[in-house]
Formats: sequence, C-alpha cells, structure tokens
Amino acid sequence: MHIILVPGLWLDAATWGEVTPALEAAGHRTHPLTMPGVGAPAAQSSGIGIADWVAAVVAEIDALDGPVVLVGHSGGGNVVYGALDARPEEVAHVVFLDTFPPTDGSSIWEFPVVDGVVPFPGWDSFDEGEVADLDPQTRADAAARAKSVPERVPTDPLSLSNERRRAVPMTMITSTMPADDIRAIIREAPAWAAELAAAEKLEVVQLHGAGEATGHWPQFSRPGAVAEAILRVLD
Repeated sequence: MHIILVPGLWLDAATWGEVTPALEAAGHRTHPLTMPGVGAPAAQSSGIGIADWVAAVVAEIDALDGPVVLVGHSGGGNVVYGALDARPEEVAHVVFLDTFPPTDGSSIWEFPVVDGVVPFPGWDSFDEGEVADLDPQTRADAAARAKSVPERVPTDPLSLSNERRRAVPMTMITSTMPADDIRAIIREAPAWAAELAAAEKLEVVQLHGAGEATGHWPQFSRPGAVAEAILRVLD
C-alpha cells in the first residue's frame, strides 16, 4: 500500500519519522507530507487555505499508482477527509489518528493569530488529558520543531459533496477518548458527528489501556503503538 500521512497543525512530514520505519518494514510505501505554507511568513502564506491543503493530498493521490491509504492526525483528519471526498475511488482506507471525520462546512479550530500566521500556542493551551503522556523533554523537543500555519487553514470551512466517501473503510485510532465513548457518540449521532454516524465501514481502535496516560500526540509518545495500530488496520 501507499500510505499518505498528513500531520496536524504546526507539524511537518518529519514528525512521522518514528512511525514510518515499521510501516516500511512491513512492505508499505510511506508518503509523509508537509502541507503548503507551514513555517512560511504571512507574505508567503496568506492566500493558503484548507482547500489548498486538500488539493496537495489529492495531487499526491493522483501521482501514485496502486491502492492508497490516508492517515490524518488531528486537524489533518479534515484534510484527508476532504481528499477522500475528492477521490473516493482511489482510496482503500482512511485512518483518523485521534480525530473525528468532519462534517461539511466545519473547520478545525480557532487559534490566536500572530503577525498574520497561527503559531504553536504552547502546551499550556491544551487540556492535561491531551498532553499527559508527553514528558518534559518530549514537549520541549516537539515545541522546538513546531512551525506556524497559514492564518486561514484552521478556520476555513471544509467543503464536502461526494457521499461515496462514506463507503470507504475508515478507522479511528483514539488516544484521548475511550473507544466506548466514541461508540456512544455514534449511537446518539449528534449533528457534529454526522459523518461518523454515516460511515458504512468503521472500526474504532483504542490506543491506550485502562489506567494508562493518554495524549493527543501519540506519534511522539507512542510511535510504535501508532505504527502497530495502522498495520493492524491494513491487515
């Protein structure tokens, strides 16, 4: 399989560096991406929005020959879902790493804008449950590698129009919310989780065990477990 890995906000292709070796060793070809405008000043990135990030993934899909798996972490889930909407016939599986499939018109989140870009807001801006498994050194290393993202990307609405996306097999790898809670959301089907409830072939995989610290960035804290979970999906 070709595995396209899309990072969340403030991250680049290198942040998948501890996940990809196991995927490659299993015979897959990995394509970690750095999205347009990441780390660029406002003068170079002000015109870049979520549609441009989706288009970058679509271009990667079009350039590959053979079955494609999309992996999106956090806000990257919006990006891969938009790409799936554009190319449902080319995608064999979609993996959401600690994120939900978004609905039409939804956006990632709103973060402070500084000098025309959205810088990494610091670990203190996140709930303790999102960072509980990141030790001080890992936090320092990740923060040092974080890059700004274009101002529009987090708040641009995502456009979806092709309902064939819902027939493509999907997996949610959850690292901050228990799998049973996600299954309860699917049963209740609130409007914000409409795409989750409409997925025709969905599996939920809980990355952490009972009593283990959780976190929203498992590619830093538990890269081996992330790789193993992705490989189980493909098997």
